[in-house]
Formats: sequence, structure tokens, C-alpha cells
Amino acid sequence: MFSVDRYRAIVAVGLMGFALSACDSKTAPAAAAPAPVEVSVVTLSAADVPLQVDLPGRTSAYRKAEVRPQVNGIIQKRLFTEGAEIKAGTPLYQIDPATYQAALNSAQAELARADANLAAATAKESRYKNLNTMKAISRQDYDDALANFGQTKANVAAAKAAVETARINLKYTSVVAPIDGVISKSSVTEGALVTAGQADVLASILQLDPIYVDVSQSAEELLQLRREMLKGDVAKVESAKVRLLLDDGSVYEHEGSLQFAEVGVNESTGTVILRAQFPNPDRLLLPGMFVRTQLDEGVRTNSLLAPQRGITRDRTGNATALVLNKEGIVELRQIKTGRAVGDQWLVLEGLTVGDQVIVEGLQKVRPGAPAKAAAAPSTKAGE
Repeated sequence: MFSVDRYRAIVAVGLMGFALSACDSKTAPAAAAPAPVEVSVVTLSAADVPLQVDLPGRTSAYRKAEVRPQVNGIIQKRLFTEGAEIKAGTPLYQIDPATYQAALNSAQAELARADANLAAATAKESRYKNLNTMKAISRQDYDDALANFGQTKANVAAAKAAVETARINLKYTSVVAPIDGVISKSSVTEGALVTAGQADVLASILQLDPIYVDVSQSAEELLQLRREMLKGDVAKVESAKVRLLLDDGSVYEHEGSLQFAEVGVNESTGTVILRAQFPNPDRLLLPGMFVRTQLDEGVRTNSLLAPQRGITRDRTGNATALVLNKEGIVELRQIKTGRAVGDQWLVLEGLTVGDQVIVEGLQKVRPGAPAKAAAAPSTKAGE
């Protein structure tokens, strides 16, 4: 049978073991708290940020003249080399001048006849005037002489105009360059019949230095920029400079300037055309080339830039950043970003001057956890 003494012995042993375990739990040291994770941060500071925008564009000639004949006739000679540089006033084509020379000779003869008639009418009017004063002739005779004098004066004026017209037509038989530039290939050869005001162009002349670049900018972006300027957030630049990126990726060596913006918006594309002018002394740019431009829009004053590697997006697409506060605790910030400036984002809301944005070690920390900032230089806006 199970004796009372044996039961007492078992209970005593159990109490002794419980006391020993309790004593051990009191004397055991508490588990150490994890050390703060070391992360790299960038300290934000404010500065003026120059705003630039990349826009597509195409080149166009500074001047373009389409050469057409102004009189009818047969082309006798082509007087230029296709593709050559020419000056304004250089003869390009010679149209057969024979009929126009004859017309000028005829007009000059008519002018000589009108001058002779005017001399006779002038003398007659002078004599009749004296006779009329002495009442030697009737008033009607003097009036007839006076009218004839006026008519012959008008005939002389008409003859002079005819001579001038014939001289101009004769001059137009020599087709000359209206502007300086590079001339295209000729569309006609010797012996071709041309007519005044014809639709077909004989040749085209393009002035390539300087040259225009027409770029397209979204009307919405332009409206936003103007609103920021009106609020004073963006300062307007005195002279907007434009840089050119060629189709092969190289940068054009000459800097251009913005000339003007169209007053209307393209209804089909929703864009506004901006025109820039570039020097082109080496004729490197040709009309119709596709290029990309970098345009100075203005300067955003007292702004913040945050490194792109420190900005992430949540599931809804909103921008977020992990910031190490003054107590060494990681905070999650919802921010609003604007345009990209180099490898940084323009921060509109959510961050302030002095915030330490975590850029390395993002995978090791979470909001609310302690962290330790590694030595990192501060980043100013625009750097």
C-alpha cells in the first residue's frame, strides 16, 4: 500500500524542485535588445532649382524662297550650279528676251510721239491764251486748245508707264535669286517653256544659318508652369536658352535661344509650338531633321530635391519615403513629387528641410524600428 510517509517524501521533493526553478528564473539575465540597424541617409536642404524640359522638335529653314518666272518665255540658259551657295541678285535663268525688247522699243517710240504731240499742244495753248486775252478768238477755240493740251499730257504719262512696264518685263527675263542661301536642284532645263505665276517651282533657295527648331510642348504642362510663375513659385529666366540633342545622341555644340510661342493650341495633339533659333555656321543641321531639345523654363525658388533611390511607390502608386527622425526611429512619409531633375525628384509635399531620407538599407528597416544613420553628405536642391 501507498504509505503516508512515502507521500510526504514525494511532495517534499516536488516543492524543492519548484523552489530551485523559481530561483533560477529570478537570477537568469534578461534577453538583450537588438542593436539599431545602420542605414545611409541624405539630409535635405533647400535651394533654387533650374527647371528644364526635354521636348521633341524638327528643324526648318530660316528663310525659304521658291523661284518662279514672272514672264512667259523659253528658258535659254541655266546660270547656277545646283546645291551651291548663292547671293541675292545672282542670275539663275535667262528667258528669251527678244519679244520683251521689241515691246520696250515700241513703248519708247510711243513715248516719243506723245512728247512731240505735247510740245505742239503746249505751243498752241500758249498762243490761244494770248489771243483769248486780246479777244481775237472765241472762248470756245481757247477751251479746245486747252483740252487738247491736257489730253496730250495724259498721253505722255500713259506712254511713260508703258515704257516702264516693258522695261520691267524685259528685266524679268533674267530670273535672279531673291535671298542668300543654298539653291536646290533645277526642275527645268534649257528649252523649257515657262509661264508667269505657274504652280511649278523652278528651284528653291534655303537660308540655313541661322536655322529654326520647332518643338511641341503639352498645353497642360505650359499652363501649369505659367500658374507657378503667377504664384511666384517659379522665377522666369531672362533669356531662355535651348540645347540640342541630335538624332545620334550627340549634343550640338551651339546653344540656341527661344524666339516665341504660338498663341494657339493644336486641336488634334493638344500641344503648343515653340520656336528656337540656333547658329548653323557649318551647315550641320538640315531642314526636316528630328532633334530633341533641352529648354530652360525657369527657376523654382526654395525647393527640395530627394534622391530617386530613396523614393518608392506603394500599391496605389503614391510616392513614399523612409525618414530617420531625431530620436533615431524610422518614419514612413507619404510625399508628392513633381518632375525629375537629373537623378532626383522635385518634392512638392511631405518632406522638409533637414529631413534624413534613407537611401541605403531600406530592406533592413521598417517604420517604427530604430536605426542608426551612417555618415553621408547633405544634398542641396539642384546638386
